[in-house]
Amino acid sequence: MSSDDVSRRAFMRTAGGSVAVVGGTAAATGTAAGQDDGGGASEAPEWPSGVTGGNLGSYQDARGQDSVTVSVGAGENGLAFDPTQLWVDPGTTITFEWTGAGGAHNVKTVEGGGPASLDSGDPVGEEGATYEYEVTEDDAGITHYHCVPHTAVGMHAGLAVGGDVPTVETGGGGGASSAVFVPEGARALTIATFIAMVSTLGLAFVFMKYGGTVTQNEV
Repeated sequence: MSSDDVSRRAFMRTAGGSVAVVGGTAAATGTAAGQDDGGGASEAPEWPSGVTGGNLGSYQDARGQDSVTVSVGAGENGLAFDPTQLWVDPGTTITFEWTGAGGAHNVKTVEGGGPASLDSGDPVGEEGATYEYEVTEDDAGITHYHCVPHTAVGMHAGLAVGGDVPTVETGGGGGASSAVFVPEGARALTIATFIAMVSTLGLAFVFMKYGGTVTQNEV
C-alpha cells in the first residue's frame, strides 16, 4: 500500500469524524431552536389593531371563570388595562378596579368598537374604585374599549366573549406569535457548522482527486 493511500485513508477518517461532529452540533442546534415548551399550539382571539396596539399587551383566557378582575391604571406609567386582552364566557362578571396610578381613568367602548356596552361614566382617579360589568350573550364577539382621557397615549384594551370569535393559532403562550423563535446565537452556530461541513467535504474531494503530500514517515 502506498504512502499516499495511507494518508488518504487517514485523512478521510479524520474528515468523516469532523463531519459527524459538525452534523451532530447542527442537529442539536436545530432541535434546541425548534422545540417548544411542550404546551402545544393553542388559539387566541384575533384582536383588532386598536387592541393589539394598546399599552402593556397582557392576555388572559378566563373562560370557565365566574368572575375576573381588570386593573385600571396598570403598567409602569399607570396607563394600561391589565389584562389588556381578556377572553370570557357569557355570564362572567368583570370587575374593573382602579389602581390610583396614571391620573383619572374611565372604561368605555370605542365608538363602533363592538357589541359590549362598557361605560364606567366620568373618569376617576381614586385607588380602589370599581366598575362591574356582567357579560351577557348579547356581548358575544370582540369589543375594543379604551380610557377616554388617555386614548391618545395607548390606553386601549379588548374583550372577547364566547366561542364564536375569530381566532389565530399561537405557539402555546396565549396571544403569542405562532412563529418559532430562533435565538441569534443558534442561527450563527448553524451557519458556522454548515460552512465547516462544506469546507471539510471540499478538502476531502481535493485530497482524493489530487493526492496527498503527507506520508506515514512524516506523520
